[in-house]
Amino acid sequence: MDDQTKNSIQNYIDNNDVCLFMKGTPDAPQCGFSMAVSNMLKILEVNFKGINVLENQSMREGIKVFSDWPTIPQLYVKKEFIGGCDIVKEMYENGELKKVFDDKGVNYKK
Repeated sequence: MDDQTKNSIQNYIDNNDVCLFMKGTPDAPQCGFSMAVSNMLKILEVNFKGINVLENQSMREGIKVFSDWPTIPQLYVKKEFIGGCDIVKEMYENGELKKVFDDKGVNYKK
């Protein structure tokens, strides 16, 4: 991964409390898994930044290297990598995702 891509990814994570690297945008997801995570965040009314990795091939591949995680979407909360769709879905269903938001001081609909 080139430095520009790495710096760009780090910049998104550093400057957004909740950051979702996804295929498509929150308003127009282009993959079911990205839509699922985006919808969970919308239901919780979390303010998040969606980054469309389909717009930039180096970003699409770079985020996988950056996190050492092979799939997209990828959710970061306050600079911490949370996981992909299956992990976020499980955390959403068992209440752990709300606990992460509480612990990190992220506002959401309670």
